[in-house]
Amino acid sequence: MSHPAPRPLRAAAPSAPLAGRLGVPGDKSISHRALMFGAIAVGTTEITGLLEGEDVLRTAAAMRALGAEVTQTGPGAWRVAGRGVGGLVEPADVLDMGNSGTAARLLLGLISGHPVFAVMTGDASLRRRPMKRVTDPLAATGAQFWTREGGRLPLAVRGATDPLPIDYVLPVASAQVKSACLLAGLCAPGTTRVVEPEPTRDHTENMLRHFGATVAVADTPEGRVVTLEGQPELVAAPVVVPGDPSSAAFPIVAALLVPGSRVVVENVGLNPLRTGLIATLREMGAALRIENERIAGGEPVGDIVAEYTELSGVTVPPRRAPSMIDEYPVLAVAAAAARGTTRMRGLAELRVKESDRLAATAALLAANGVTATIEGDDLVVQGTGGAIPGGGTVETHMDHRIAMSALVMGLAARAPVAVDDAAFIDTSFPGFAALMNGLTAGTPIGPA
Repeated sequence: MSHPAPRPLRAAAPSAPLAGRLGVPGDKSISHRALMFGAIAVGTTEITGLLEGEDVLRTAAAMRALGAEVTQTGPGAWRVAGRGVGGLVEPADVLDMGNSGTAARLLLGLISGHPVFAVMTGDASLRRRPMKRVTDPLAATGAQFWTREGGRLPLAVRGATDPLPIDYVLPVASAQVKSACLLAGLCAPGTTRVVEPEPTRDHTENMLRHFGATVAVADTPEGRVVTLEGQPELVAAPVVVPGDPSSAAFPIVAALLVPGSRVVVENVGLNPLRTGLIATLREMGAALRIENERIAGGEPVGDIVAEYTELSGVTVPPRRAPSMIDEYPVLAVAAAAARGTTRMRGLAELRVKESDRLAATAALLAANGVTATIEGDDLVVQGTGGAIPGGGTVETHMDHRIAMSALVMGLAARAPVAVDDAAFIDTSFPGFAALMNGLTAGTPIGPA
């Protein structure tokens, strides 16, 4: 698969504080799931606020290839005519999932419960990411998998003709693996049971209920136990996608670090299993508050107000990792500007994201004069007290969150910060640079 030509960008301190109100793209996790559940529901699902980044468009294309009717009716507005549980058809061509690990892993779960053969690939970054963590438990359904060495894409899957329910204890907390198991269990008779050591984002459970499935969750000494009654009839239901909290993190942290700033990010999803960054920033002293809290589409939503604050270093406990797994790079930028030391504990899962995000985050800081060390699975950042040197060029490793975090650092550093490639930002946050530039005078983010 070809990917966009490298697009270097640089960010410099703006000439005026950041100010204004903005919305961020729709939640990526919910967008993927809305398309998938719409495809296996009976009837037509109307989706509003869908993230139209490259990752989600790959999911839309895959659902079309599997037999669902997926059409765009306006900006962020989509309609999915579903085929019912067990009704997906065999795709005629390879499913190319681009850069999206979420789409690839969840789709493997969905296909595992259908008697179809499919081949899946992705871009160079996705082809490096491990799929064995998903294919191992999914094999219990009766599905078969053929993969490259190390369980990597491209891979082939033959779904089970008579799928069996799964009973699986996750070795590592992962919403993607949990969700893949639950999606496979939809086509199996009986009860599918997944145990997670720490609670992870529960968008799959919420949306299953929204479409009519029976899902139970219980906290036990073994962990959080999620059970699904198989072979439900899912019925089409409207989905309103809130703003993505992982995308909101970038303007929020920028506002906290650029002196004099005050920014309001509207309509952000506030699922309690996604708000670890807000909790951590508040512990660091951040002036953050939530306004206009409400429920939309079964998910809590609100507006986040962020104002410039002098932050202090903290220790982030490992149990918080699942609720902020995508926000650690931008948290590290906040830690770089804080006074004192920040230790982020238990980040093993960052090693298997779009890049080795733990190493890439440490390298981002080091390239810009900030002392950061990796100790086991911990990242330790020595804060500069608001005096980030900057001046470096960051290697993004085709990772959109590393690129955006580095550009946020450039807004708060003494010297501009460049990234070698910002093309992949569009996978999750189309228009990121223009939106950030709209908060201040001039164009602090521009071509390198």
